[in-house]
Amino acid sequence: MEAKWCFLVTMALLVMLVVVVNGDESSQVKTVVKIVKGKKVCDKGWECKGLSAYCCNQTISDFFQTYQFENLFSKRNTPVAHASGFWDYHSFITAAAEYQPHGFGTAGGKLTGQKEVAAFLGHVGSKTSCGYGVATGGPLAWGLCYNKEMSPSKTYCDDYYKYTYPCTPGVSYHGRGALPLYWNYNYGKTGEALKTDLLNHPEYLENNATLAFQAAIWKWMTPEKKHLPSAHDVFVGKWKPTKNDTLAKRVPGFGTTMNVLYGDQVCGKGDDESMNNIVSHYLYYLDLMGVGREEAGSHDVLSCAEQLPFNQASASASSS
Repeated sequence: MEAKWCFLVTMALLVMLVVVVNGDESSQVKTVVKIVKGKKVCDKGWECKGLSAYCCNQTISDFFQTYQFENLFSKRNTPVAHASGFWDYHSFITAAAEYQPHGFGTAGGKLTGQKEVAAFLGHVGSKTSCGYGVATGGPLAWGLCYNKEMSPSKTYCDDYYKYTYPCTPGVSYHGRGALPLYWNYNYGKTGEALKTDLLNHPEYLENNATLAFQAAIWKWMTPEKKHLPSAHDVFVGKWKPTKNDTLAKRVPGFGTTMNVLYGDQVCGKGDDESMNNIVSHYLYYLDLMGVGREEAGSHDVLSCAEQLPFNQASASASSS
């Protein structure tokens, strides 16, 4: 009887061990390393799948874990949060897995990866916040409070695109997602990229947190127009400013990510409140992630106050 009891206890412990070992699938995946055309490329399984030089670096879950996500968005599941229970760490990592082989959070080593995640989420937090000056925990603790615009004033249907991205009757293209999408053409373009029918079903972004994060990361990684850089490129240093960019005071760094994403809505306006709010979220997240705001760079790198905007009066950048 005693031997049988010991056997059962041993088996139970083995089962618990298997559960613990397999509970974090990203940490248990064996990295596949190959040399292709003289270059080292890797595949790290579900989180960085597909041979890529970037997959040889640390993946996001190596340096940004669940407790850090919870710290950054500590008020998102409170009863007064409008999207309580919607956003979660697993959805973010699952969405990021599609873009890590292309450099999202994996370009330039651990520090650059940490800073890019903080920068991206700084934009997300500022655009989905319901924080205010005397909010519990401070105004920067309320990111991911929303997943949609609560009281849209219009349907955001631009008839100019009726032949390419025609508006679906009865559908509103107001802000939804982690970096809120507006207008029928933005839903159409993003839907094409994600192979999801967002033009007819924009509500998918408020029903699926992974999809909402994917749409935001795609926007971060993708240039708005062919001659423009992406927010990712200007942040990680992949973008090289032209002489005209230098004259326009556009330099690689966080400030220019705001220029790429929002144009003249926040940039070239001096000490703009909207711009300062985005910067504040980025600095706050750097501190909470253990990187420290001192790594953010100088004022001209952080700010776009004096930059000439890439886009003048871009409706596509509109957000709540």
